[in-house]
Amino acid sequence: MLTIPNALTFLRFLGIPLFIWLALDQRADGWAILVLMIGGATDYFDGKLARALHQESRFGEIADPTIDRLYIAATIIVLYIRDAIPLWVILVLVARDVAMAILALVIQMRGLPTLQVTYLGKAATFNLLYAFPFLLLALNPNWYGTIAFIFGWAFTGWGVALYVATAIGYFRTGINSIRVRPEVI
Repeated sequence: MLTIPNALTFLRFLGIPLFIWLALDQRADGWAILVLMIGGATDYFDGKLARALHQESRFGEIADPTIDRLYIAATIIVLYIRDAIPLWVILVLVARDVAMAILALVIQMRGLPTLQVTYLGKAATFNLLYAFPFLLLALNPNWYGTIAFIFGWAFTGWGVALYVATAIGYFRTGINSIRVRPEVI
């Protein structure tokens, strides 16, 4: 259970409260952005290393997407408190995650295998994780804040669109797996 990928996943988890604490203090935006960047990097490397080192685990399968959701939830709440994103972004992301949680629960109750994360699902999360540091940096009233605003909203647009599109794909796959029952031998 104690593997490099799982250690990176746990490290990413520890970054969530640290990010919240830093991001709520406007003087610590640089440090908060650094924590977000490290969180995004560890999200990428934990999966990459798990596959390369053949250290995939059930813990990683469950913890990785859960921690992604927690990072996203913490970040959008902080960004909303700091007036960096509108409420509609939060509502879309939360509605998608609630719908996915219900689907996962139904699939689990039926004893079916969990849905596999797709490349587009990872891309959606990466876009959002790239967007958030830019949106936090965009709060600075200078030239790099303006550039960060442009990049932040570009990544946010792609991330939200992919987040919704992948949910539709996951729902199709999930509904099909619920409808098709495995043959009993």
